[in-house]
Amino acid sequence: MNDDFNMSMRKFLKQVGVTSQQAIEEALRDKGAAPGQTFEAKVVLTVEGLDLEHVVTGKIGSGS
Repeated sequence: MNDDFNMSMRKFLKQVGVTSQQAIEEALRDKGAAPGQTFEAKVVLTVEGLDLEHVVTGKIGSGS
């Protein structure tokens, strides 16, 4: 992979991470999630033209 491709991919993934964290934090506030409450999370990444569908699952806790 070339440097331009790597930089564009890193920029995209950073944007995904930052905006996703903001959305999750807002949803937790809106719900009034209790400390220690845990939520199942799932991210589906698709890339058109590559026939890629990548799924990541996990748990997100609202803190103690």
